[in-house]
Amino acid sequence: MDRQEAAASIQSPADEPPLPSALTSETPPAPVRANARWDDWRWQIRNRIRSFAQLTEQFPPLRGHRAIEKVVERYPLAITPYYASLIRVPGYQDPIFRMSVPQAQELCDPSFLTPDPLEEEADMPVPGLVHRYRDRALLISTTMCAMYCRHCTRKRVAGTRETSLSVARLREVAQYLAAHPEITDVVVSGGDPLTMSTSLLERILAALRAVPSVQIIRLGTRAPVVLPQRITEELTRMLRKYHPLWINTHFNHPQEVTAESAAACTRLADAGIPLGNQSVLLRGVNDSPLIMEELCRALVRMRVRPYYLFQCDLVRGIEHFRTPLSRGIEIMEYLRGRLSGLAIPQFVVDAPHGGGKIPLLPNYIVSSSPTHTVLRNYEGLLVNYPEPIVPETARRAFPKRAATGVWGLASGRLSAIAPAVTVRQRNGHREYSPGDPRQTEFAGF
Repeated sequence: MDRQEAAASIQSPADEPPLPSALTSETPPAPVRANARWDDWRWQIRNRIRSFAQLTEQFPPLRGHRAIEKVVERYPLAITPYYASLIRVPGYQDPIFRMSVPQAQELCDPSFLTPDPLEEEADMPVPGLVHRYRDRALLISTTMCAMYCRHCTRKRVAGTRETSLSVARLREVAQYLAAHPEITDVVVSGGDPLTMSTSLLERILAALRAVPSVQIIRLGTRAPVVLPQRITEELTRMLRKYHPLWINTHFNHPQEVTAESAAACTRLADAGIPLGNQSVLLRGVNDSPLIMEELCRALVRMRVRPYYLFQCDLVRGIEHFRTPLSRGIEIMEYLRGRLSGLAIPQFVVDAPHGGGKIPLLPNYIVSSSPTHTVLRNYEGLLVNYPEPIVPETARRAFPKRAATGVWGLASGRLSAIAPAVTVRQRNGHREYSPGDPRQTEFAGF
């Protein structure tokens, strides 16, 4: 499928009439939290929406859409009652609905998408262990998740069989780690490791901690988001035994931040576990600077550090979620200056062909000379930054030219080029005075 065909498929999937963005009033309300076992994570797992029939029972307008049924046949479906209860408006404009309910567009597979774009399987020296970076390895501990995100990077395996790492495979992993002491950091991922029983998860953590060269263990989980009931006192007591232990979770939208998810993060943080968040930039979900700002502020309030904002991987079945790279850079430009550095994630592309994570930033370096580098801030203020004085550069003379524009900054004859109005000026701060020896040029932009 070429790009033109893919675009047509996304707009009119599978030759079926498009679903309305919001479903009809016949749609029943989200699950009522009246069940006595609502707070039991095992009950939540057992009562997930797993089939097309269960999905249409909850959302009747989806009946008759054969393409969505085909999606469920190809890619597993699971939605916990808790996560389904967060849907405010049943329809694809609701971020929770969009991330959890299959869409016909998942059958759109342009040729540049692959099942394993990061080529994880090529970097598996033993089954289930990805060793790409010299000092780090990733362990796929289970193929099960509480909720199967429609944008999952491991759609090829997640949920196709809900299994966990066997004792024999764990022994192979431990032997490989012991034979490669350069690996000091192991990420336990999946699937979602917190869907396993506490005892099974502890068996894996104990095996990793028994390898002397493994210094750091990290868990990647979406449980605080889709299954906060899983974060029990029993679990946190067990995790506390395996420090230094870090957890990265996966909030994508402020609507996922609830009293339950905040309580789950609090229990983990109170157990001394540093928390990070890895969001994915998703079209129609969080590809808005204002939404990302709200999410980052909410995360920091819960003691969760925004860590990564991922560009969607080139995975089959998620083309309708991908955004242009320029959109991510625009969001990063917006966040800078509005949030503290603590609350700003790194925008990264996990490069195809196992290229690893590549950070993308707005271009803040405008120009440079042997003596000065010209920098730009988020508002467009241009300033010169004097480089250290060394004899050979100090002797270099610049031609006699008017000290205007970027040349004036790069030559050191001008200190700044400021927008006509800046935040500091609007806030009543004196930014520059007419007689300022730093010489400021004011631009009308």
